[in-house]
Amino acid sequence: MISLTQEEFEFIVNHIKTNFGVNLANKRPLIEGRLGNYVADLGFNNYMDYFQFAIKDTTRDEMVNLINKLTTNHTYFLRESDHFDFYKNTVLPWVDKELHDNDLRVWSAGCSSGQEPYTLAMITLDYLGNRAINWDSTILASDISNKVLKIGKEGLYTTEELADVPPNWLEQYFTKVGSDSYQVTPLLRKNVAFRNLNLLSPFSFKKQFHAIFCRNVMIYFDTPTKNEIIAKYYEHMLPGGYFFIGHSESLSACTHSFEYVMPSIYRKPL
Repeated sequence: MISLTQEEFEFIVNHIKTNFGVNLANKRPLIEGRLGNYVADLGFNNYMDYFQFAIKDTTRDEMVNLINKLTTNHTYFLRESDHFDFYKNTVLPWVDKELHDNDLRVWSAGCSSGQEPYTLAMITLDYLGNRAINWDSTILASDISNKVLKIGKEGLYTTEELADVPPNWLEQYFTKVGSDSYQVTPLLRKNVAFRNLNLLSPFSFKKQFHAIFCRNVMIYFDTPTKNEIIAKYYEHMLPGGYFFIGHSESLSACTHSFEYVMPSIYRKPL
């Protein structure tokens, strides 16, 4: 395995922190473990040459590939299911009561390969029932990785990946493909819009959101970066809107204006 010099380590950590907000300052073994063989297999003799190659790649694909290798895109259907129960039992009834233009705005930030936004879309479609045809209830699903976005757009999952999906959902929103896979139906795919988005880059939306899910995404960010991102979420959320983070995360060390609802769930004051 190629040895990672201190100069290379510091350069990689600083560049990724500045441009992507991911803090790898204490992750030297992780960098060597996940990149060592990969860099060598590409024909590079050192990390710096590879990293410069990734930086100069005008398609940005190699840099995103690098970020993917150094972070964990781990997700599954109905992960942290109490959040989805809260969305179904609290958020949607609130939106249904207060909304007058039938335009539901929900954002799955750091959506990975699509399990979270598809779950939100199924819950929403179930809740609306026959009224869904008169609503714009498309879930925005964003990630920095084109690789996972491609998987999400394709919507093809193995039987094992769908193990926790209720049978009625499997029947209604998925079509069997081959012996061990299912693909989301056109109706479900229509209700999720996948977009490439770097949370540290400037972004804007025409309308504010009723709910934002950013779960297990900010664990790689330091506190100043978290504060910056949380402030953006707050700005782009309607008063009364709900903000969901992962169960292992907390905003206690962050500066923000959200109201605490319960562990991992916050709300913008009305």
